[in-house]
Amino acid sequence: MTMNKIKPFSAAVLVLTLVACDMAPKYVRPALPVPQESPQGSAYPAGPGQAIVPADTAWKDFFVDPRLTRVIETSLANNRDLRIALANVEQARAQYRVQRANIFPRVTANGSATYQDTPFSQVGTGRMDIYSASVGVSAWEIDLFGRLRNLSKAAQEQYFASVENRNAAQTALIAEVANAWLTMAADQERLRIARDLEKAFGQTLDLTRARFAKGIASELEVRQAQTSHDQARSDIAQATTFVAQDQNALNLLAGTTVAEGDLPAAMPEGDVTLSNLPADLPSAALLRRPDIMAAEHQLLAANANIGAARAAFFPNISLTAAFGTLSLGLSNLFKSGSETWSVVPSASLPIFDFGRNRGNLRYARATYDAMVATYEKSVQTGFREVADALARRGTMTEQLEAQSSLRDAARVGYRLSEARFRAGVDPFLTTLDAQRTLYNAEQSLLATRLTRAVNMIELYRAMGGGLK
Repeated sequence: MTMNKIKPFSAAVLVLTLVACDMAPKYVRPALPVPQESPQGSAYPAGPGQAIVPADTAWKDFFVDPRLTRVIETSLANNRDLRIALANVEQARAQYRVQRANIFPRVTANGSATYQDTPFSQVGTGRMDIYSASVGVSAWEIDLFGRLRNLSKAAQEQYFASVENRNAAQTALIAEVANAWLTMAADQERLRIARDLEKAFGQTLDLTRARFAKGIASELEVRQAQTSHDQARSDIAQATTFVAQDQNALNLLAGTTVAEGDLPAAMPEGDVTLSNLPADLPSAALLRRPDIMAAEHQLLAANANIGAARAAFFPNISLTAAFGTLSLGLSNLFKSGSETWSVVPSASLPIFDFGRNRGNLRYARATYDAMVATYEKSVQTGFREVADALARRGTMTEQLEAQSSLRDAARVGYRLSEARFRAGVDPFLTTLDAQRTLYNAEQSLLATRLTRAVNMIELYRAMGGGLK
């Protein structure tokens, strides 16, 4: 085909491409179904003056304990769930590339040779060799109504959603690893408390037995002391099991065996994270959370699918074209005058499809409605998580101070009751109650310290931290 013939054809294709329309509805982000600001009240006191922005604060800066930081790094490199999420991203990317390729013509090269005996006269035959070579496109759909482009956009948005799902998996993993590490630290501390209590109960039991042998104490007091001592022994066994299970859980999250030096031996005295998190969060800031961004990409994909379903009601125009050479001899295949070309446009218009296209359109619209609800629920869930974390933090300082004071008072009370018991002033039951009160106070204070540390991590995650 000569250049003069190619130019009109190329111009026609360009014009068709330029006049192509998009049947997808104009996308408008749904209004946020939550209040514009975080809730207010007695559970939400003012935060620090110099608050950080969690979404802009790298997790390596947020976590200040180097052992915990190393465990998180190990998890990000080895966790299998995160690897699955990354593989899902690659799958979505490949599917998008496949779908996008359908927009463009598929160019193929073909060559053939035909060898044929042809009778030229009554007395003989003649051999005829036909050679051809061509380059062309086959059944290329000219996307006048945006069906292919909307399918490509839907696949692209699915890819973007998979990226955000992977990001959400990372933020969740960081929080899970930190919580598991702190849980192990708390159980190590609980084991220490149980051992200290078992030692104290053991001393009390020995003293009570000695007093019973001298006729000073009753057998009931011996049995009461024995009961408390046995309970402490049981708590030691249980705490030992919890520590082992905590380590197994941490190894699973890390995807490998965590180094012994990175494991906590006790609950850290100071904070393992930054504490100057904001006390409120505008609802618009929730849009930076990866789970909410993933839900919006799913919504955009559903919107594009409506456009593809609408385009199915209009004519489908396709083009088959080939350009090449044809000759009776191989040596003449590329000589002047051997050019050949063909252009075969075709169009089809659905007339009776028994409701197939209408059903597909209704399905696409229903899917979009479902994605709107999913997106709105994601926003509401994020708002609630932030509000819950803020409410927990708002009262945590007061609770921690109260639990510390309770523990200190219980400790002094135990020392006084023990001294009075040894002096014969108070009965053994008073000392036993003081021991149990101290034990419960130690456990409650430890649980409160763990809750405070976990709350900081949850607030950081809920506000969009953990991606950097």
